[in-house]
Amino acid sequence: MNVASTSIATETPWLLRKSSVQAMGVFLFVVLGSLWALAQDTRFAYLLVYVWFGLAYGALLQYGRFCMASAVRDLFAVKVPRMAVGVMIAVALYAVVAAIVSLAGFSTFHPNAMGWHIVIGAAIFGFGIVFTGGCASGSLYKAGEGNMNSMLVILAISFSQAVVVSASGWWDALVPQSWLDAAAAQDMPAELTITQGWFDIFTAGYIWGLKGTTMAEILGMAETARGIILANTLLTAILPVMIILVVLYVIYYRKGYLRRSGKANPSLRDELAGMWAMCTSSKNTALAGIGLGILAGLHMYVTGALREHYGIFNFGELLVAMGYTNGLSIQDTVFDPGYWYITTQEAQWGGWVMQKLGIDSMDSIFFGLDNGLPNPLLNAPGFMSIGIILGAAIMALSRREFKWKLPSWETAFFAIVGGTLMGIGARLAMGCNIGAFFATVTNGDPSGWVFLVGMTIGAYIGVKVFTWWMDWSSARKASECGL
Repeated sequence: MNVASTSIATETPWLLRKSSVQAMGVFLFVVLGSLWALAQDTRFAYLLVYVWFGLAYGALLQYGRFCMASAVRDLFAVKVPRMAVGVMIAVALYAVVAAIVSLAGFSTFHPNAMGWHIVIGAAIFGFGIVFTGGCASGSLYKAGEGNMNSMLVILAISFSQAVVVSASGWWDALVPQSWLDAAAAQDMPAELTITQGWFDIFTAGYIWGLKGTTMAEILGMAETARGIILANTLLTAILPVMIILVVLYVIYYRKGYLRRSGKANPSLRDELAGMWAMCTSSKNTALAGIGLGILAGLHMYVTGALREHYGIFNFGELLVAMGYTNGLSIQDTVFDPGYWYITTQEAQWGGWVMQKLGIDSMDSIFFGLDNGLPNPLLNAPGFMSIGIILGAAIMALSRREFKWKLPSWETAFFAIVGGTLMGIGARLAMGCNIGAFFATVTNGDPSGWVFLVGMTIGAYIGVKVFTWWMDWSSARKASECGL
């Protein structure tokens, strides 16, 4: 006993020092990389905003184990609302900060097109996250913990999107004639006069005919303080969050709380205390939700302020001014949302690799007209995703939670298939759990709640299928062992 205690006493400080040194090493790497970029051109400060906010996102995601896949899986599989509550806290706070940013005139948000594609794409995305064990942001922070399975998910998301938006084949003939007619009637740039591939036709013939709007615009209060505060923030974000929290409390938390507190006939004050207990049941998750909500709003503010400072609308303009024109769209633009986003930059990674392998992706509307295929070293949102991985690594190392985890053949298969479904779903829905839900509802776009409904439906089906698979697999293994 004494020998073991001595061993632990001597080993633990060394391990703590080693993890701390490694965490500081990663942080120093980001600092030195940032200084090097600024030494090349101070205008790279715009790109570095994405890097450092990504670093902060990653640290908070890892600290709170913050993942929407966990939220829906925990609700349906084990009936635990902890993560779902954390997500709702983040939504409420992001909405408040987003309102301040909008009132200050620095909002970079653009609403998504509302249509049936959101439900279908979100359902496919939600089905996929159950099998990967991580949503778009969750996969990034878990990769930062050394989870190789999550790295496979990121690769699958990247290449599946790049293939979906560029591929053409016999399936093109399955698109509705109305889409073909609408796409043909579009005033396309000369480089894209003939749309090729079903996704181009889907985009030009269907998506472009839809309208993206905020609640303030729907109620005729666009760009007014009243519209921003009442319609976009309170009505679209805060009120639904409160309703969802009440539903989560009543269905998943209330019974256990009243039993533990011994309240047979609870008063309103008791119920409110129960709601508060639910919201603070996991300190780390709640703090992560608070931090993510505030950071996401500040990110939009800083990006908007820098755009005004440089007199630009898109990072592509800065790249042109700095002499970097390779990989820009035909409009001299690149993907530059100005706020927290995930999957589109990952699609660019896959598309860039395909382009280098001789598979032309720039003739598609998605890459060629809008988002471009910049070198990953010049991809600002791409560096945000890398920042999330590195920020999570720093936090995991500092907490001694970093560990290389190799996948089994089964989990690798689930990662690739689930990641592929997530990529396909994200492109159909025009975003993932961050871009199509988190960033939308917090800025007054009701389409985000449509995405959440679709993702919840898909995740519910995914949990049922995954549970069946695990039961079947366990029974088969037991049978093989003669049990």
